[in-house]
Amino acid sequence: MLKPVPVLQRLPVYYGWIVIAVAFVTMAIAVNARTSFSLLFPEILDEFGWQRGVTAATFSIGFIASGLFSPVIGALMDRWGPRFVIPMGAVMVIGGLYTTTLVSSPIGLYLTLGVFVITGSIAMSYMSHSMFLYHWFVRRRGMAVGLAFSGVGIGSITLLPWFQRIIDTGGWRQACLIISLTVAIIIPLNILLQRKRPEDLGLLPDGEKQAASGEQKPSLDLVVDRAWAETDWTLGLAVRTGRFWWIFWGYFFGLFAWYSVLVHQTIYLVETGFDSQLAATALGFVGLLAVAGQIGVGAFSDRVGREWGWTAALTGFVICYAGLILLAQGPSLPLLALVVGGQGLLGQGLSSLYGAFSAEVFSGRRFATIFAWAGLGGNVGAGVGPWVTGYIFDVTGSYLWAFWLCLGVSLVSIFCMWMASPGKVRRVAGRAARAPNPADSG
Repeated sequence: MLKPVPVLQRLPVYYGWIVIAVAFVTMAIAVNARTSFSLLFPEILDEFGWQRGVTAATFSIGFIASGLFSPVIGALMDRWGPRFVIPMGAVMVIGGLYTTTLVSSPIGLYLTLGVFVITGSIAMSYMSHSMFLYHWFVRRRGMAVGLAFSGVGIGSITLLPWFQRIIDTGGWRQACLIISLTVAIIIPLNILLQRKRPEDLGLLPDGEKQAASGEQKPSLDLVVDRAWAETDWTLGLAVRTGRFWWIFWGYFFGLFAWYSVLVHQTIYLVETGFDSQLAATALGFVGLLAVAGQIGVGAFSDRVGREWGWTAALTGFVICYAGLILLAQGPSLPLLALVVGGQGLLGQGLSSLYGAFSAEVFSGRRFATIFAWAGLGGNVGAGVGPWVTGYIFDVTGSYLWAFWLCLGVSLVSIFCMWMASPGKVRRVAGRAARAPNPADSG
């Protein structure tokens, strides 16, 4: 196992914020390296002339492969931590982007830009970070994770337009090489500074100090269902509960909606009548607004509950798809603003809550493994969604039926997470402060 660097053990108790800062930079690069597929998509279609569904299947196959790999990531995270898992993912993405420049068939694209890049990105983006960031914060868990994930937004508004300029001037192959070089930054940053849990450095969550007796200072009692919370959850126990499967399907439908628009938005906007640079900038602004959305939705959920936070996030995708459906009548900047705002200010706030549902229901020493298996639902949804959307377009010649489907599954995801009801296991800190009695229903 990788050992702590001695000098880090002498840093202040607020090392958790260094962990958040490293995650911020990592997410800015890792997620946008994956998101760049939306920019590469039209150029690859133009060069090879493949069907849209066939090409979009690259993203779908990648997410299905990453779903199969997710339990491995969970086991590696439980054993080795982020200092091993995240650099491993970076190496996979770098190799995948480089070999993508050599492909000449859909199968080659599926293996490189699909399996290696998408699977590698999972090992260093939302899922992998959700396996350990929650250890560092309890009181402000949603806001802290939202801050880390807001790096995606800063990366979107800075990196995606830059990637588009490289594509426009040097071609999509040169863009793949440049993106791979940015991903290399992630490796030394995480090996040197990232940590799995505060106990690795003799610290406690939320920057709290140990009392003279060595015990943690008294904190809010967040537990509602003590028998459930004190269970030593294993994967075998978790999969026999209804909550596990409600979370699984909530992830599936939520990411179905998210990644369908992520992959198809740029080409849809261009075909609607917007120019390619504006379409790429719109995708970047989604990420920029997500800075506020991820922090805001995360902080909102810290006060009122994860279920309400998830409802707000998926309502953002409902608004987004309604705007896209209306854009079929022709380009409109106000409708484009509605689409971008719905995704950024609300929809992408989903990422700050993604791991919280599993963490607060199945907290314990095997959390990363349980979360990885529950997250299979999200990975499959993220893979199936873009493929189904592309297939519906190929069959009907329009995105309208696909967008109506995505609007509907957003509502289904909200229903699933209310059925999972993590608030009936643990309160969020804001609700505990207002209702400290453990017998309260929360």
